[in-house]
Order: sequence, then structure tokens, then C-alpha cells
Amino acid sequence: MNPFRPLALAAACALMLAACASTHKVMLGSARPAITASQVQVYQVAPKRYEEIARLDASSAIGFGTQGQTNAAIERLRSEAAALGANGVLLLGVDTVAPPVSLGVGGGSYGRSGGVSLGAGVPTAQRRAAGIAIHVIEP
Repeated sequence: MNPFRPLALAAACALMLAACASTHKVMLGSARPAITASQVQVYQVAPKRYEEIARLDASSAIGFGTQGQTNAAIERLRSEAAALGANGVLLLGVDTVAPPVSLGVGGGSYGRSGGVSLGAGVPTAQRRAAGIAIHVIEP
């Protein structure tokens, strides 16, 4: 068996785990019956009257810091808010974070007389969005 195979498998598993998008929530109030994500409005400024349901944090998959990653993170906030019955998300912010594992390519050779190794890394990032799932009370 190739001695580098377990190492390559472990590295591939670590990369897949790091590439996963995630959502976390902390309940601040009572959940309501679920609605569809398309019914959830994203607010940058708080509406006049609302009730807080949960604090939400969502991240995109690993990529290169694109607008699509930002949209994906915000869409994950909307989906989680909808599952809690919130009809709004008060967006607190969006930022870029470096994942714990970077994407890299390498190659090399090792022999009795020494070794040579070459490698190249590709900078990757995740977009993270934070918000509060809210239920907007219409006047």
C-alpha cells in the first residue's frame, strides 16, 4: 500500500469538511410556524415594530470571495429564518473569513540521493453573514 494514500485521504476529508457551508442559531424568542424562504424580507435597517426570534450566523462554501458566495450566505439566513417562522432577517453584516484548510496542489520526488518538492497554494475564502430572524408586526 502506498504510504501517502492515508495522508491524501485525510487531507481530502479535511478539505471537504472545511468546504461545507453552515448555519448556527441562538434562540431569542419563540419560533412560529414555518414559512417559505421567498416570504422572508431582508432588512438592513430595523423596521418600526418587530419581535426577535433568533440570532443567525451562516457561511457559504469555500470559494474565491465572489458575490455568489455572499448571496448564498444571505440565502442560508433566509432559509433558516423561514424554518423558524420569521418573516424578516435584520442583516447585521457580511464578512470574509479564511477557512482552516487552504486548497493546494503539490508534487515531488524522493530518492536515495535526496528529494525535491514543488507546490502551489490557491487562496480561498468563505463569506459569513450574521443576522437576527425577526417577525415584523404590521401596523
